[in-house]
Amino acid sequence: MTTAQHLAEQWPGERPEAARRLLLAAVDSFSSRGFHATTTRDIATAAGMSPAALYIHYPSKAALLAEISRHGHATTLALVEQAVAGEGDPRARMRELVEQFTAWHARGHTVGRIVNYELRALPEADFAEVAELRRRIEEAVKQLIEEGVAADLFSVAETRTAARAVTSLGIDVARWYNERSSESPEQLGSRYGDLVLRMLGAQVD
Repeated sequence: MTTAQHLAEQWPGERPEAARRLLLAAVDSFSSRGFHATTTRDIATAAGMSPAALYIHYPSKAALLAEISRHGHATTLALVEQAVAGEGDPRARMRELVEQFTAWHARGHTVGRIVNYELRALPEADFAEVAELRRRIEEAVKQLIEEGVAADLFSVAETRTAARAVTSLGIDVARWYNERSSESPEQLGSRYGDLVLRMLGAQVD
């Protein structure tokens, strides 16, 4: 199973099979060609459909990008919020957050590249919606760092910058990770967990 297929199966909600095929085809096309170089015909052909059939489900390739991006960011936000609300002290929860965040971007590197590096191609309203999801992700990480600072577990001078550094590390994994990488997503997540805790000035067991 490819990374794109794995993530496509997780897209929530009821939708026709044709719409799912179009989403999967859009992921493959955007990741290989880039959004601007991809045509609606490319997507429709990859999905085994005519360009006219695509418009039955999506008004444009931008609408496909928006759905892929919304879902990718919403999934990431849920992952982060679950870790922040989990058990243990801030150090344990930060490790869990980083491990899951990193593994997600490695396992879903194809979609991860699209949702993080094609942002400016989104229509204005869709960009605003995704920007709000990104703000909430960063804010959740920032609040956990602040909790760790208050508990004398982290030593951080500026928590917002630290939160951006934490998320940027995980996001960048999608840029270079592939199936030939020497580490599994889980192994990479564990290593990044140690790195982030050290960056935050925490004791690492």
